[in-house]
Amino acid sequence: MSREKTLELRKKIKPFENSELKKSIFQIINTIPPFFILWFLAYLSLDVSIWLTIGLSIIAAGFVVRVFIIFHDCTHGSFFKNKKANSITGTITGIITLFAYEKWKREHNIHHASSGNLDKRGVGDIWMMTVEEYVQASPIKRLSYRLYRNPIVMFGLGPALLYLVANRVNRKDARSKERNNTYLINVSIVVLYSLMIWLIGWQAFLIIQGTILFVAGSFGIWLFYVQHQFEDSYFEDESEWDYVKAAVEGSSYYKLPLVLQWLTGNIGFHHVHHLSPRVPNYNLERAHESTPPLQQATTINLRTSLKSIHFRLFDDKNKSFVTFKEIKHLLKNSKDAVKLNAKSTSLEGK
Repeated sequence: MSREKTLELRKKIKPFENSELKKSIFQIINTIPPFFILWFLAYLSLDVSIWLTIGLSIIAAGFVVRVFIIFHDCTHGSFFKNKKANSITGTITGIITLFAYEKWKREHNIHHASSGNLDKRGVGDIWMMTVEEYVQASPIKRLSYRLYRNPIVMFGLGPALLYLVANRVNRKDARSKERNNTYLINVSIVVLYSLMIWLIGWQAFLIIQGTILFVAGSFGIWLFYVQHQFEDSYFEDESEWDYVKAAVEGSSYYKLPLVLQWLTGNIGFHHVHHLSPRVPNYNLERAHESTPPLQQATTINLRTSLKSIHFRLFDDKNKSFVTFKEIKHLLKNSKDAVKLNAKSTSLEGK
């Protein structure tokens, strides 16, 4: 994409970057109170049926995803114009969603600055190896990667590891602001959870909150995974990498049913979000509809997105994802080459 087209595209999207106080407050009202109401109803329903409790908890999980979108917008400074308002709201929603605000803000902004860049992977991303990297990796590293990319691990154990480990620990070189924010959120979670367990008992709390966090976490990881790892996704070396191409071609338009689109805060318009993180979630759809070039982004839906489960490695030569099965012959050739080299070395020694 030429520099002129890039500037033109950014100019077209600029009007949608302004947050509107009324819309932001209204979104808080139609998201956070309903979540707590559903939580309370789920508790009351324990006297009726545990299945009703689980059903209400799953609906509440949808609202946790929506709370996370508010949190997410605050990390980009797009939910409110006021920096302090974003920080306070982000910290509160971080307590609800079990995410450390300042920590995730730093990591996620790095993700935006390097998305699709093969030379700058590793922070705020889903772990992705290229075919060449995988073939050359040690057996232990290949096993670790296969386990990581296994759907049961990624979407089953993933939420627990995210909530209990990744989001609770600061990096070694974290600044005091980031470190203290993580401590504040951690302590708040421990106090609130302890109070709730004391009030209603650990069994009831585990059934309701456990269901909510598992469903919300699994769906959240799925959204993050599928919107960057689809059939025609964009990945390039640093020398060829382009920010706008990475946004428009490396982020999908996930066309969801209206109810899911609402619960996920329009994050399906991920290409718009990556092009300009300053666009608040309630303006993403309007930006997409008003900007024809953005409508050319790869569109996936619930059915077609399931194909992404089988994508394991990125073939940087053919610019496409492949399965482990498709590169089996490369592993065999690599092993044969190692054996041949070892044999040759042994003969030379004799």
